[in-house]
Amino acid sequence: MPKIRRPIAIIGERNINLNLADEVDKDQIVRIGKALSSPVKIEILNLLNDKAMPMHEIAQALDLAISSVYMHIQDLEKAKLVVTETQPGLKGSMRVCVTSMESIYLENRPKPDSSGKTITSNMPIGNYFDFKVKPTCGMADISGPIETYDSPQIFYSPKRMNAQLLWFHQGFIEYRFPYTPSTTLTLKELSFSLEFCSEAPGYADDWPSDITFSINTHELGYFRSPSDFGVRRGRLTPAAWPLGRTQYGLLKTISVKSDGSYMDGKLWNEKVTLSTLNLDENPYISLLIEIKEDAEYVGGINIFGENYGDYPQGIIMSLIY
Repeated sequence: MPKIRRPIAIIGERNINLNLADEVDKDQIVRIGKALSSPVKIEILNLLNDKAMPMHEIAQALDLAISSVYMHIQDLEKAKLVVTETQPGLKGSMRVCVTSMESIYLENRPKPDSSGKTITSNMPIGNYFDFKVKPTCGMADISGPIETYDSPQIFYSPKRMNAQLLWFHQGFIEYRFPYTPSTTLTLKELSFSLEFCSEAPGYADDWPSDITFSINTHELGYFRSPSDFGVRRGRLTPAAWPLGRTQYGLLKTISVKSDGSYMDGKLWNEKVTLSTLNLDENPYISLLIEIKEDAEYVGGINIFGENYGDYPQGIIMSLIY
């Protein structure tokens, strides 16, 4: 019997992230819904489970006609849940199948109002401008911890540019995003989106932390993170990062409009508006994230990059005109 090699197409999408509010995602959501509505298709996914199998073996294992398996595989391919590839067989060729995804994440979060023009910047979390942190603190990349734990000095390390997770107990970290004022468009909204949570030794479900956000030195307010999440592995967190530690966070959106500042679309601070930020005074926009020493809950922070946690992004700034 010829040896089955893993289909080349497995290099494709492994973690599928979809948003109900995104018009682009709706067709794939429907295709995935159709694929998962059939018990037979779910049996096929379980049978493959990251193991390459020819269609005729799938048919034998499930006592199905090969024509029926072919139709099920077509639906799974359309939903990007399975990939197939033609490989040499005993008599001619055979079609080999394997699952192409590890996770599906479906989000129901309204997207920013982008009826005009939107410019976005995705800032790597290690590309901060300034910091002052106290232990517990550290950073990790896709291979695991960067250098050593609980040493603020590593935040000066050139390896910080590879960071996909960083954390500290108290202090601040500042990011500066490039900004060029438009001479033809009117800025309607400035927003930042990031994944974060509290920071406890290991992890702790009940670990509140008051995390303060400021833009261009104007303090918007604080968000009380409820937990340092670690009960399950983050959907993107690599295997090199062990269980028993922080795994994922909450995705939150901070925005400033002409009538105030918002957290996830809810009015947060009516005193900080686009006009009070004085955006035209500098060639950058500063985002400062802080755990204050006198906060009611000094519970630290973890900030996630695009290869840790549940969301494939760094810190995204959006300018909506």
